Amino acid sequence: MRPTPEQLLECVGRTLPDVAAPGLRVLFCGINPGLYTAFTGFHFARPGNRFWPALHRSGFTPRLYAPAEQAALLPLGLGITNVVDRATATAAELTREELVTGGAALTAKVRALAPATLAVLGITAYRAAFGQPRAALGLQPEGIGGTAVWVLPNPSGLNAHYTPAALAEKFAELRELAG
Repeated sequence: MRPTPEQLLECVGRTLPDVAAPGLRVLFCGINPGLYTAFTGFHFARPGNRFWPALHRSGFTPRLYAPAEQAALLPLGLGITNVVDRATATAAELTREELVTGGAALTAKVRALAPATLAVLGITAYRAAFGQPRAALGLQPEGIGGTAVWVLPNPSGLNAHYTPAALAEKFAELRELAG
């Protein structure tokens, strides 16, 4: 069912539970949920988001999963969270303060869950949330406790800098590191 504009507006500020558990291989971290995602209750659910195809094309999943199958990631050692919990129409609506606060909360979450790798999906959000204005994509020089930190391109369909194939290549680089 496609939501109406009114239904989407009702989703402003909603949050989604993480798909996470202690000791994951990779905890993927989006910027924040979009309104379509908040409406469905499933991460990266908006049609056109390339997270699920990139996950499959890079070899993380044995087949293309639908957002409603997000819980099937846990047995694969994969999980999903966000830097900022509240849903917005676009990530541009988030304030710098929200990103910094979200980065601190994410750091605490990572320390508690101890995934092998945290993969932040979006270089601009990573730079703001972690105070790293010169950060580049890929493995970061500093981890969080024993967790490696890796930055991937944002898989949103709005990110025209990366084709689906190029996005899958970046995910595959992480998969090789994560084992």
